[in-house]
Formats: sequence, C-alpha cells, structure tokens
Amino acid sequence: MKLKSLKMLGLSAAFTLSAGTVMAAECIAPANPGGGWDFTCRQIGKIMYDIGAVDKPVQVTNMAGAGGGLAYNHVVSERGSDEDLIIAASSATSTRLAQNAYAGMTADQVRFVGAIGADPGVIAVAADSEYQSLGDLVDAIKADPGSVAFAGGSAVGGFDHLKPLMILQRAGFTDITKVKYIGVDGGADAITQTVGGFTQAMTGDMSEIVGFLKNGDIRVIAVLTEERVPGFEDIPTAKEQGFDVVAVNWRGLYVPKGISDAKFDEWADKLQQVADSDEWKEAMVANGLAPFTKVGGDFQSYVDGVVDEIRTLSKEIGVIQ
Repeated sequence: MKLKSLKMLGLSAAFTLSAGTVMAAECIAPANPGGGWDFTCRQIGKIMYDIGAVDKPVQVTNMAGAGGGLAYNHVVSERGSDEDLIIAASSATSTRLAQNAYAGMTADQVRFVGAIGADPGVIAVAADSEYQSLGDLVDAIKADPGSVAFAGGSAVGGFDHLKPLMILQRAGFTDITKVKYIGVDGGADAITQTVGGFTQAMTGDMSEIVGFLKNGDIRVIAVLTEERVPGFEDIPTAKEQGFDVVAVNWRGLYVPKGISDAKFDEWADKLQQVADSDEWKEAMVANGLAPFTKVGGDFQSYVDGVVDEIRTLSKEIGVIQ
C-alpha cells in the first residue's frame, strides 16, 4: 500500500510539473528517439533555451513514419500556419522530396529555415589505388565508364549514388547511366568492397570513413564541402579540384509555409545564434559534424537548387519518371 501511495505521489508530481511547464515551441523529430533527426531537435532545442534564444524549453515530439513523410504530411495538412513549430530535417528530406517519396508532397509546401552542421560527403579509394586525385578518377570514367565502379551505403538513387553523378555532370560527362554503382548495407561495407578491389571507389560520409582513414586502409581523394574540414585539412575539396559540388548530409530545420516572413526571420535568427554558440561547436565535435551554416533565404535557395538537381538526376537514372 505504501509503495502504491508513493507511485501515485510521484505520478501526481509529474503531472504537476508537466502542467506547470509551458512550452514556447515544439520541434517535431520525424523518427523515433535516437538518430539524426531526434538529435537535431533535442540538441538545437536545448541550446536555444540554454543561450536564451527562447525563454521556455522546446518540446520535442517524435513522429516516425514513411521516412519523414508522416511528419511532413502532418505539418502541411494540419499545422500549416503554426508559428511555434519547427521540424528537424536533413539531406534525406530534400532527396525524398525530389524523388516524390512523400506521396505527392513537394518541397515548396514548407519553408526551409536553415542548416548549421553537416556530415561531409567524401569520395575515397583504396590506399594503393592508382587514382591519386578526383581528376584522375573522373578522367578514367570519361575514357571508359565501365572501368570504375562505386560502392555506397544507400540504395540505387540514394544520396551516396548521386554524389559521384553530380561530380561527373560538372565535368561534362552526360551518359551517367553507364556509371556503375553498388548499393551495400552501410559505409563500412562500401569501404570493404573498395579495399578488397571489388569496386574502385567509395562514396559516403566523413563519419563512416574516419577509422579506416586512420588505419591507412583508404585515401580520401575529395571532400564535398565548401572548405576543407577542420581536423582533415590534408583532404582537398572537390571544388578546389575544379568540380563545383557541395554534397553534405546537413542537419537543419524547416517550418510551416504559412507562417509570416517576420516569424521565419525570427527562427532563422535563433538558429544562427545556436550556430554561433560555444555549446553548438562542442556538440558538433562530439557528434562528428563539420561546420555548415546556411540560414534564412540563403538556405531556402540552396535546398531549392539541390531538389531540382536531384530530381533531374533521378529521372536520368530511372529512379523516378
């Protein structure tokens, strides 16, 4: 009886705390707890409160389903003008929208407010590979498309597949259907395929290759960021090698389309404050993210461009009609 009374007392206290804690804003993580979208909501929301960008804690709601599609539909259909709502997003969000994976939903039904960190895209080869640079690899494909196969941790048409295709298009190579790609179960398997000589290159993210790089199993011939990644300054970007491609798995937010421009700018400012904070810099280091800050209209333009490019590429390789 005493135990039961203590449980009831604890439950009552929890209800009292919940009732007394008024949330100023809500962040929807379109997935179960754990993982990238949940991290984005919880970390950004916490830092916003810690640095005083918001005056009350940000409530996190997990809404898993359809690879982010359930949350997207919920926002568009039911929360289209909610000014106190932010939603976690990443490169997967823009890729799925470009490929019509959200059952007819389109990228222009929300507003993308910003990204403040990213897992950089990379192109890697085995340590003893004949290809010393990204240019060497591109030249080999141009001369004989069948001579180079890529391995990546996404399915055909996924973001890992699209990264080398974007590079090749910048190089003026148009017959991208001839480029060989093998989708495997994660970045580690893609590296194993490449180190073992079954493929000539691996396409993936920086977080997937760090251990293999330190062990000397591979060489990273390009990082797909605007600038070289801190801690990996010896790895050149694709851009400095003459291929104007930025392909990162960004971490950011979108908001309902129907909110006012003033509120959109306000959320962009809050996100910029997080990006500038020491707390976020520490969180990026702890979670293997590189600096990637685009907020407000600049980020919206970036997403629009990425969606258009991915849609075009996806049609060319037959992923969508």
